[in-house]
Parts: sequence; C-alpha cells; structure tokens
Amino acid sequence: MYKFQGVHTALVTPFDSDGNLNEEVLRQNIRFQLKNHVDGLVILGTTAEAPTLTTSEKQRITEISFEENKKASVLTIGTGCYSTAKTIENTKLAEDNGADAALIVTPYYNKPTQEGLFLHFKAIAEAVNIPIIVYNIAGRTGQNMMTDTLQRLSDIPNIVGVKEASGNIMQMMDVYDRIAINRPDFSLLSGDDALTLPAMAIGAHGVISVVSNVVPDLIKCLTNYLSEGAFESARELHYRLQPLFKGAFIETNPIPIKALMNLFGMDVGLCRLPLCKLTEENNLALKNILNRYQTKIDSYA
Repeated sequence: MYKFQGVHTALVTPFDSDGNLNEEVLRQNIRFQLKNHVDGLVILGTTAEAPTLTTSEKQRITEISFEENKKASVLTIGTGCYSTAKTIENTKLAEDNGADAALIVTPYYNKPTQEGLFLHFKAIAEAVNIPIIVYNIAGRTGQNMMTDTLQRLSDIPNIVGVKEASGNIMQMMDVYDRIAINRPDFSLLSGDDALTLPAMAIGAHGVISVVSNVVPDLIKCLTNYLSEGAFESARELHYRLQPLFKGAFIETNPIPIKALMNLFGMDVGLCRLPLCKLTEENNLALKNILNRYQTKIDSYA
C-alpha cells in the first residue's frame, strides 16, 4: 500500500465570472501541479469548497482530475460529511471511480462523542476497501479526535493516516509516538502549512497543503529538505515562505488562497456564498506580501 508522504495539494475549485465551475482553469491548475512534481492531489476537500458544490459538479471535477492526472500523482477525494451513511455512499463512489484514497473529515455540527467518532470511521472502513485518511480539524468541526480514539482506529488496516489540523504539536507528537512508530505504513500529515517544519521535525511524513496551490515547487522543496534531514536549509525556506503561510489564512480558507492565485494570474474566481470576497484591507495586505516575496509564477507555461 502507498505510504502517504511529501506534498499533497488541496486543490481549489475555480469558478468563472458567473459562478460556474471553470473546467479549463481546473485543468490548467492540475497541469501546473503535475509540472512541479507534487506527490498527490486532493480534490473535494475544505479548500475546494466541497459543501457548496452540486453532485454533478463533484462528479465533473472527479472526471477532469482523473483525465489530467493519469496516475502521475496520488489522487485523494474528500468524501466526509456529518452523516455516516452519506459518507459511506460518497466513499464507495470515490472507490468506484478509482480514487487512490479518501480524505474523511470528522463529522461536523452534530459533535459525536469519541466512541461515536470511532464507530463512524469503523463503519466506513468496513464498507470500503479504499485507503482512508482521517481528517482531524476541531476548529471547523467542533470536536477534536483524541489520540486514544485514533489509536483504536489505527488497528483497522485501510485507515492509513491522519491529516492532523488541530494545531497542537503535542498531540501530533503523541500520534507519532503511539501510532506511527508502531505501524510503519501509517502516515502523519500536517494539515497546516505553517506547521510543516515543526511537524516533520517531530516525525510527520508530509503535508496536505493549501499554499502549494501557488508555490508547489517550494513546498515540495521544503518537504524534501525535511525528509533528508537538511534542517538548516528547511528553516531558511520556511521563513522565506512564512509571509505566504500567514497570508493564505488571513481570512477563512479558501478565501485568501483564491485571492493569492488571482493575484498570481491564476484565474480561479471568487468563493461561493456563504464565503465572500476578501476585504480590501486584507487584499492590500496580500499584495504587499507578494511585493516583498518577489516570486513570479508563469502558471500555465
């Protein structure tokens, strides 16, 4: 089974000026990622505005992603929601479509107990054969998956990793020490770009990245440095990237990353309601970051 590591880009969903799915820009963005040798692509996740997409749009995004990816990188599909039955349905569909893995967020809004979280993921894993990455992001779901619960889930063979976005390095250390060390095929992935360096320094295997939508080559370089133990080079690059890390989360993701992409000339459009346009003040802040940053991107060359 594939070991999830390196850079997996959480792709945005581009919209045209009328708010419809922009298929050509989606294709261009995927080609840009593959040109820069990312390890994987993640579609239909938080950064893709999945809750606002129709069923037909999700299917079309999936089709285009397979057409463009052609097995060049690992393709993971976000399938989670607050219903276990619906998540199973989504994950079966991802498996039938040929996805390499499913990224499944802990149920939001209904705030299950730790036992409920365990039973939720256990039911999904037993219903499919596809590898599953647990997505732990308490800031969006209202419930943190405790390491005790994840450790129980790690006994299930097709639960192969966690996207850890709690922002808690101590928790990530526990996951590595109690799970990853004892199960070599289990991947600990940072869910925060700004924490990639400390996370990989304590044992994480990579990042599911938002910022790699604009600088996949540099995020790939960062994870390479860290995998190789070149910590001085990694630290230097981390601080070079820090303004982008901050800028990409100046407002709710994916509002800022789409604004950054548009400033870079990648015409991904705006977010759908209830996410709205970046404030003028923060848009100016992003422009100032780019002016200091100096990096230019020819995204579709």
